[in-house]
Amino acid sequence: MKVAIFASGTGSNFEALVDDDALKKAGLEIMNLVCDQPGAPVIEKARQRNVPVTVIRLSDYDDRQHYEAAIVALLAPLQLDYILLAGYMRVITPVLLHAYPQRIINIHPSLLPAFSGLRSIERAYAAQVAETGVTIHYIDEGVDSGPMIVQAKVPLLPGDSLAALEQRVHDTEHAIYPQVVAELIKNQNRRSHSINEKSVGQCFR
Repeated sequence: MKVAIFASGTGSNFEALVDDDALKKAGLEIMNLVCDQPGAPVIEKARQRNVPVTVIRLSDYDDRQHYEAAIVALLAPLQLDYILLAGYMRVITPVLLHAYPQRIINIHPSLLPAFSGLRSIERAYAAQVAETGVTIHYIDEGVDSGPMIVQAKVPLLPGDSLAALEQRVHDTEHAIYPQVVAELIKNQNRRSHSINEKSVGQCFR
């Protein structure tokens, strides 16, 4: 299964996917890292792992539509099955969505629809909710609003610091994203038997 990973920051979810030996054995091919921030640490992590890197800045284009059209053109020769967002801090437009319908997946550090958008863990901690978590979902034209694949709960514990909660949420992200990708690979391998991709996530329920 051929994928590109989009990321803007440190790349911890990128690492979780690239370094997962089981995914490699199952047939995951990470064809490209797409990054919109030239100084992002994820770029060096990709280069250390021999993953091709595309750095493409929104500021070099007239608008987001032209920016994404350039990305689509760059990725087209790779014949990707999926795009995996891993801390990519841009809202996806219809240009990319139409090029990869129901094939762009995002991971978000909250139990959507709660705490959509930015600083989700910080806002959950400030609200002192009983639990927050992680959501993996397909991308649509909204913000953190696409069809859900799976959610995993992370409780707020007595005496928790923000840093402790952040670490547990990130640990959960790093555990479930590879599992979801493994299910996608299984489903792709079963397509000759008409297995629908909506079955992804059943093993988590």
